[in-house]
Amino acid sequence: MRFGILGPLDVRTGDGTPLDPGGPRPRALLTLLLLDAGRPVSVQRLTDGLYGAEPPAGAGNALQSQISRLRGRLAPHAEIEATATGYRVAVAPDTVDAHRFETVSAAGRAALAAGDHVTAAARFREALALWRGPALPDLPDAEAEAARLEELRLAAVQDRIEADLALGGGSELVPELRALLAARPLGERLYGQLMRALHAAGRPAEALAVYEDARRTLADRLGADPSPELSALHLELLRGAAPERPRIPVQLTRFVGREPELARIAAGLAGSRLLTLTGPGGAGKTRLAIEAAQQHPAACFVELASLTDGATMPYAVLAALGVREGLRSPAADTTDRLLAALEERELLLVLDNCEHLVEEAARLTALLLAACPGVRVLATSRESLGITGEVLVPVPPLPPEPAVRLFLDRARAVRPGFDGHARVPVICAALDGLPLAIELAAARLRTLTPDELADRLHDRFRLLSRGDRSKAPRHRTLRAVVEWSWGLLDEEERELARRLTVFSGGATLAAVETVCGLPYPEDVLASLVEKSFLEVSEGRYRMLETIRAFAAESLPSLPGPEDLATAHAGYFLRLAEEAEPQLRGGGQLPWLARLAAEHANLDAALRHLVRHDTGGALRLMGPLSWFWRLRGVHGERVATARELLAAVGHTPPPGLEEEYVLCAVNALSGAGDEPELVARVDAVLDAYPGPLRLPYILVLWAVAAGPRPATDTQALALAGSSPWARALLDVGLGFRAQFVGRPRESEEYFARALAGYRTTGDRWGLANCLDPLGMLAHARGESERALELLDEGLAYVRELAAPEETADLLRTRATVLLHRGETAAAVAHFDEALALARGAGLPDKVAAARRGLGDAARLSGNTARARVQYENALRECAANWFSVGETVRGLIGLGRTAAAEGHAEEARDWFRQAAELAVEGPGDLELADAAEALAATAGSAERAAELLGAATGLRGGRTEGDPDVVRVERQARARLSAEAYDQAFEQGQRQRSAAVSER
Repeated sequence: MRFGILGPLDVRTGDGTPLDPGGPRPRALLTLLLLDAGRPVSVQRLTDGLYGAEPPAGAGNALQSQISRLRGRLAPHAEIEATATGYRVAVAPDTVDAHRFETVSAAGRAALAAGDHVTAAARFREALALWRGPALPDLPDAEAEAARLEELRLAAVQDRIEADLALGGGSELVPELRALLAARPLGERLYGQLMRALHAAGRPAEALAVYEDARRTLADRLGADPSPELSALHLELLRGAAPERPRIPVQLTRFVGREPELARIAAGLAGSRLLTLTGPGGAGKTRLAIEAAQQHPAACFVELASLTDGATMPYAVLAALGVREGLRSPAADTTDRLLAALEERELLLVLDNCEHLVEEAARLTALLLAACPGVRVLATSRESLGITGEVLVPVPPLPPEPAVRLFLDRARAVRPGFDGHARVPVICAALDGLPLAIELAAARLRTLTPDELADRLHDRFRLLSRGDRSKAPRHRTLRAVVEWSWGLLDEEERELARRLTVFSGGATLAAVETVCGLPYPEDVLASLVEKSFLEVSEGRYRMLETIRAFAAESLPSLPGPEDLATAHAGYFLRLAEEAEPQLRGGGQLPWLARLAAEHANLDAALRHLVRHDTGGALRLMGPLSWFWRLRGVHGERVATARELLAAVGHTPPPGLEEEYVLCAVNALSGAGDEPELVARVDAVLDAYPGPLRLPYILVLWAVAAGPRPATDTQALALAGSSPWARALLDVGLGFRAQFVGRPRESEEYFARALAGYRTTGDRWGLANCLDPLGMLAHARGESERALELLDEGLAYVRELAAPEETADLLRTRATVLLHRGETAAAVAHFDEALALARGAGLPDKVAAARRGLGDAARLSGNTARARVQYENALRECAANWFSVGETVRGLIGLGRTAAAEGHAEEARDWFRQAAELAVEGPGDLELADAAEALAATAGSAERAAELLGAATGLRGGRTEGDPDVVRVERQARARLSAEAYDQAFEQGQRQRSAAVSER
């Protein structure tokens, strides 16, 4: 029989026939017995369960009557037995849904703990499917037992969700979790699971908002903060802890053989930090390196085959690592940024296809190994790098047995069920065991028999053996196979293969159709894929480099090869122009991904246009300039921009003034002070009537050349009616008002800009409004609101992978946390901001993060550590307009450290230096900071109050919550009457900067 008590009592015979146990009393009695199925239940417990704490007279006799009637209804399927103390229903516990639920749930928990998420999810679903409604509805007085079962049910639901999350669940879990939270608003585990589900669904802003809901709910209802586990999850999401994108290419075919080489690689990397796989093309070096790298917990794959200039190699490594430049990153320090990104990491760096840039690869590798002790390099090359300590692992041909296995594996992909043939070993031997040659030959079994394949290979090699005998035998073998395979293509396939060599890094179907001039090329492409001339993955077709080099040899024989390159450049110019407005709206993420996938093609198109069509090159560089900034790869184009600018001359072509300005912006990156070029571009913009088609000129030119003295009228004319450009102007006006001490006006501008960017959906703009709005909320003492704004901004910049804005928001958030007393969380944010800024080449941001770490150390009482951080921060500050503020704050930090150690005169000296430098800043905020610092060492309480008033006057309002300022104010108020304090404070507030000077 089967019994159900997880819902209305349900009794069924072995064949599934329902059985009615009777009215409410028999149903309650059977439920009581089933709760302890197979075990005795005392008369007292049964009586209490049926009649409550005050049973009627004769309850014992009544119980016997109920048992008798129930026996009759259950017979002959189940028996109720009398025992010495009571009764028991003689059925196995597993026949009762409640007991089975607990058993299956326990199995699910065991699988979950063991990491078997598939089994765990299945067991929990099986257990939860047993529930048909609330537990024990036929036993109304069993609240405690019903509550226990409901708690077990909730735990099983949450465990099942845990397994689903581990299996990649996301958006489909969100409605369920929201419903669970609506019923249980204090369930912290549910909040955490909802945050993770939203994050997995690509909705990080909502995930962070859930944490704020949890924090408010717990505070309002319990007066408590979130648990350490939930806080840690929040911090993890803020740090962008989405699953990292794969650093090692995913392979579409099975790896065969090479066990001895894999063992040699593992042993070599255990004892050396540089190992190079050498061998001819087609030997399988890349595939072997990928397989070896997959055995390492942290590995990054860098494809060098498409590079034509060794100077761009550091950029290729940075791009593979996912390290981006900031908006203001100079371009001259690429190698320094790479070293900074790797100096504290444990990483296996795979440099693939070094042979054509072997000297540059050797130099970069030697530098990395010397400066980054945790980095190991696995290189592939046809020759060694020639570095001391290099371990060489030659990649020989495959031995006969694995060669045959590889052939059979690839042959079955084109001829399912192929069981081998007597001549397969002969074919593999003829191919010298070269994996690429074997794969090309195996692909031919789609149309040839093994005998035909072997005969044709023999004939082809005999003919080619009369060729160039100076080449290595295995090189001749590979070329022979490629030539032979090429010869077996039909003319349409060969024609398309030649044309495909114009692409760098692969191509989409649409690009192939347009550039190659072949309508509906799907069938030909599919045929080239089947014959192993192309690989296809995620809608992109890519030609193996060995085959691409061979096919390119015959490209000049085609009529009009330059026309093909021009068609290629034209296609990608149109793509960039189509993408440009999308990069400033809500659809920017897929367009960023699309342009990133075409990175190499866009570069190739730009190089072609610079040589053949400078107007077209300007048109391409213009729309790409914002993409390069958002994706953090702009410094790589400095040399190209300078070449183009020199070719165009001092006067922009008519109609391309904006593109000319953007070319100058790219040429200025990292070039230092070039007043003639700056003046030339200023003249172009001054004469330009507007409105701008490419409005990001406003921000890029200001960053490249410094704040410009343009009038608001001119700026409005350039912005025109574009909501994006108008919002950008409001951001600029907001900062200008903030710098001169008008916080209320500043907040209005930022709020209006935020509304504008919400209209466009641009994440970059939203984040750049939310950061200052968060700072302003914090200054008013609204730390909760500040954190909400900053968390929303962080979610946006995480989606954009923008290092500069992420570092800014993390640093601002860290400051809020530090002022709230959450020092450990603040230090974690400062550390991450430091790593991002250092990798992005932003010295002023590095200085700001170090200064924040100094503040955290000092406020924790570690003055020695604080001093080191402040000194390091000052060393990072560059001699430019946007580093003045950080230099001032670094000096103040050293002064506060000296004051904490009891060196008042030294502190005053640091504070005076800060005040003198502050007047060179872009506004009054730096002088306000200096005034507050001077108040800490003022000679009298009146002077301290006056300086605090001056700081408030300079800022346009008080700063709430800064522990340094709070302490000084409290001390001054303790020594003065309220009237005297207010009088001195108001005097300083009126005098502003004049009150800061020494009297």
